[in-house]
Amino acid sequence: MRVKDSAIGPTAVAVQSPGRPAAADGAGAGGAGADAARTGSGVLLAALGVAAFSLTFPGTAWALEGLGPWSVTSCRMLLAGLIAAGCLLALRIRVPARRHWPALCAVAGGTVVGFPLLTTLALRTSSTSHAAVVVGLLPLTTAAYSAVRNRTRHSRTFWGAAVTGAAVVIAFALQQSGGSPTTGDLYLFAALLVCAAGYAEGGRLAREMPGWQVIGWALVMCLPVAAVGAALALPAEPVRLTGHTIAGLLWLAAGSQFLGMWVWYRGMSAIGVARASQLQLAQPLLTLVWSVLLLGEHLTPAAPVAAVAVLVCIGVTQRARG
Repeated sequence: MRVKDSAIGPTAVAVQSPGRPAAADGAGAGGAGADAARTGSGVLLAALGVAAFSLTFPGTAWALEGLGPWSVTSCRMLLAGLIAAGCLLALRIRVPARRHWPALCAVAGGTVVGFPLLTTLALRTSSTSHAAVVVGLLPLTTAAYSAVRNRTRHSRTFWGAAVTGAAVVIAFALQQSGGSPTTGDLYLFAALLVCAAGYAEGGRLAREMPGWQVIGWALVMCLPVAAVGAALALPAEPVRLTGHTIAGLLWLAAGSQFLGMWVWYRGMSAIGVARASQLQLAQPLLTLVWSVLLLGEHLTPAAPVAAVAVLVCIGVTQRARG
C-alpha cells in the first residue's frame, strides 16, 4: 500500500488488486516521470506567481502617487474584472457549479477585495519593506489554514523549516524598517488572515477547475462592488494621473490580480497549498529588490544572508513529507 499525501486534496491510496499483476517497470518509471514533471511544472508556475506578487507593493506605491487608496483598490478590481469577464466570454466558459460558489466567495473576499484593500491602506503609512512582513508570514498562515481545513498532518521538519523561514523574513523586514511597528500593522495582519483563507480555498478549487477560471470568476463576482466603489471613490479622492500611477494600476490589475493569480492557483493545484505557499518566503526579498530598483529604497548588506537562509528553508520544505 502506498500513500501519496496532498496538501489540498483528499489522501489518495493506491492498492494493487489481488488478481492483477503488478505494473511493469517501464510503466512505473513512466508514472514516476509524469509525477516528477507535474511537480516541476507546479513549482515553476507557483514561482512565477510569486515573482508577479513581488511587484504588487511597488506597483501599489506607484499607483498611490496619483490616486487615493479606495480608488486604487476599486479601479484595480474593476480593470481586472473586465479582463477576466472578457476572457470567460470569449472562450464561452460555463458558469461554475453551485458547489463551487462558497470557495469562490472565499477567494473573492480574501484575494480580490480584502488583501488589496487592507495592504493599500497600510501602504499609506508603511514602507514597502515594512509591508513585506505580511508576505513573510503569509506562507506559514496559509499552510496552517490548509492543514486545519483539510485535517492534514505535516512532518516536524516541514513545520520547523517553515517557521524558521518565516522568522528569518520577519526579522529581515523589521530590520529594514527600523524594528518599530507602524500604524498600518493592524491592516497588514488582517490582510494576512483573509489572504491565507483565499489562497487555500482557491488552491483546493483549482483541482476541480482551471486556475485562471478560479480567479476569473472571483473577479467577475466583484465587478458590481468594484464599479460602485470606483464611482464613489474617484470623485472623493485626489486624482493625478502620472506615468507611474498608470503603470502601477495596470500592473496591479493585469499582472498581480489576474495573471499572477492564474499561474499561482495552477501551481498550488499541482504541488499542494502548503508547499506552494513556502515559495512565498522568497517574495519579501524580491519585493525589497524591486523597491531598490523602482522606488529608490536602500538595501542593507544583510540581504544576501537572508536570501540564502530563506532559499535553504524553501528547499527543506519542498523535500519534507507530511
